[in-house]
Amino acid sequence: MPSYVLFTIASLIWGSTFWAITLQLGEVPPAVSVVYRFALASGTLFAWCLLRGDKLRLPWRVQRWTLLQGFFTFGLSYVCTYNAEQFVVSALVAVLFALMVFWTPICARIAFGTPIAHRTWGAGVAAIAGVSLLFWHSIDSALRDISQGGQGHFILGLVLGIGASIASSAGSIVVGKVREQSNNLILTTGWSMFWGTCMVAIWCLATGQAFVIPRAPSYVLGLLHLSLFGSVVAFICYFTLINRIGSNKAVYIGVITPVISVLLSIKLEHYRPGPVEWLGMAVCLGSVAWALRAPAAKPVLHSETEVQLNNPIETP
Repeated sequence: MPSYVLFTIASLIWGSTFWAITLQLGEVPPAVSVVYRFALASGTLFAWCLLRGDKLRLPWRVQRWTLLQGFFTFGLSYVCTYNAEQFVVSALVAVLFALMVFWTPICARIAFGTPIAHRTWGAGVAAIAGVSLLFWHSIDSALRDISQGGQGHFILGLVLGIGASIASSAGSIVVGKVREQSNNLILTTGWSMFWGTCMVAIWCLATGQAFVIPRAPSYVLGLLHLSLFGSVVAFICYFTLINRIGSNKAVYIGVITPVISVLLSIKLEHYRPGPVEWLGMAVCLGSVAWALRAPAAKPVLHSETEVQLNNPIETP
C-alpha cells in the first residue's frame, strides 16, 4: 500500500476517534469504556499474531516495558481522555494532544538527558500562547462559574486533557525500550494494551464502577470503531509508515488529526469557535509544525531507545 494512503488512513481514523469517544459517554462509566475498548483491541492483536504463527509469550525483560507502556499509554492517558471529553468538546482535547510534540522532548530530557533544540523551546512558548487563546473564553466562563458557587467542570476537563497528553508522551518514551527488546510491534502492542486493560479494570473494581452492558447501537458502533480502527488499523498503518519514511515525517499525522477533529466537532457537536479560538488553533498547530521542522538533536546516549524519541505522537 502506498505511503500516502497509509498516512491518509491513519490521519482520518485518529481525527475521528476523539468524536467517537463522545458516543461512549453517559451510559457506561468512562474508565469501563476504556476497559471494553482495549480488551477488544488487544484480543484482536493477539488473534492476528496467532494467525501469523507467532508465539504470544514474551520474556520478562520485554514484559516489564510493555507493562509500563500499558500504564501510561493505554491506561492513564485514555482514562483522562475519556473523562476530559465529559466537560470539553472533543476537538479541543485533540488540539491538546498536539502538544505531545513538546511534552515528549521534555520527558526524553528527564529520562535520558537528551538535549532539546532551541526551536522546540520557542515553538513550545508559541503553543502555550495558542492554547491560552483557544481556551480563553471558556476558562473565563468557568472561573466566573466557580466564583458564583459553581464547580467549574471545564477547568477539570482541561487539566485532564493536558494530563492525558503528558501520559501519552511518557508512554512514547517507553516505546523505544520495548522496541529495543522486540521487533514484533503487533505482539508488544497487544501486550501493552492488555496490561493497560487489566490496570484500568482493577481501578474500576476498586472504585466501585459498574461494568454496565451497553445497549445503545451508537455505543457499540463507537466501540468497534475505536477498538478495531482507532486502536488496531491506525497504529499498524502508522508503524508501517515510520519504517518507510521515518518518524520525523510520519509524526505530521499529529498536526493533521486536530484539524479533522475540529471539522467534525463543528459538524457533529455544533462547536462554534469564534475569531479568538480560530487564532489560538492556528498559532498552536503552526507552532507544532514549526517544531517538527527542527533538525533532530544529537542524543547523549547513542541507543535505539533514543532514536525512538523522534516518534512522539500517539493518538486516541
